Amino acid sequence: MTEDLTRMLGDPDPDIREGIAFPTMATWIDEGVYDDLLVGLGDGMCHGLDVGLGAREGDTVFRRSFSALILTECIDRTTVAGLGGPDVVMRWGDRVMSWLSREQDLRGFVPGKGWAHAVAHGADALGALARSPYLGRLELTVVLDVIADRLLAGTDAFLVCGEDDRLAFATMHLLRRDILGLDVLEPWVARLAAGARTRGSATVNPFRVAGNVQGYLRSLHLQLALSPAGPTGHPAVRSDLLLVLMEQLRATNPAYFAPRRAH
Repeated sequence: MTEDLTRMLGDPDPDIREGIAFPTMATWIDEGVYDDLLVGLGDGMCHGLDVGLGAREGDTVFRRSFSALILTECIDRTTVAGLGGPDVVMRWGDRVMSWLSREQDLRGFVPGKGWAHAVAHGADALGALARSPYLGRLELTVVLDVIADRLLAGTDAFLVCGEDDRLAFATMHLLRRDILGLDVLEPWVARLAAGARTRGSATVNPFRVAGNVQGYLRSLHLQLALSPAGPTGHPAVRSDLLLVLMEQLRATNPAYFAPRRAH
C-alpha cells in the first residue's frame, strides 16, 4: 500500500493525490504506524524530490512537491518521537534544501489539477527542520540562506499563492528557537532588502524578484508583530528584529514614507 500511495502522491488528479494519498500517509506517520520504517520512508521521499527536477511545467512537480510535504511529516515525527537521530534529519535536510533551491516549476495552483505549490511545501519542510532539536546555529543559518536564495532567484511568474506567507511562517519557527541573534539576522534582512528594490528594465519585469521579496518581508513583519507568544514567549529578538524590518521596508518603499511637503 505504501508503494501505491507513494505513486499516488504524483497523480495529477487532486482527489487521488490530496484526497487519498497525502492524508492517509500523513495520518499513519502521525499515529506511529511507520515508526519502524520511518527512515526508509523519508529516504524514499527524498528520491521523490528528484523526479523530473528541472522541468518548468508538466505533472512531475506533484511528485516532488508532495514528497516534500510527506518529508515534513517525517521530520516532525522524528522530533516528537525521538526517532532517526541527527544524521538522518541532516541528510533529509540537505536533500530538501538542495531541491528547493533548484526547483523550476513554481506554479502554485494548476487549473484542473489542483495545488502544485512546490515553494509552499518546501517552506513547510524548512519549518519542520527549524523545529528539529538536531539543528543548531550553523544549520539554522543555512536554512535562512536557502530562504533568501529562493526569494532572490528570478522567476517566470510571481509567487501569488501564499508562498511568501509560508516562508515567513517557517522563519517564525526558526526565530522561536532563540538560537540566532541579530548579528546573523540583521545582515540577512539587509541582503533580502537589497533585492527588494526595483530596477528599471525594458525586457524583464523587476518585480519578479522585488515583488516576491517585498511580499516576504511584509509577511514576516506582520507575523512577528501579530503572532501570539509560544510556550516560552515571543522570540527573544522580536522587538529588535521588528525595528530592523520596519527600517528596511521604509527604505525599500521610499515613495510611501517620504516626508510630506509643505504647501
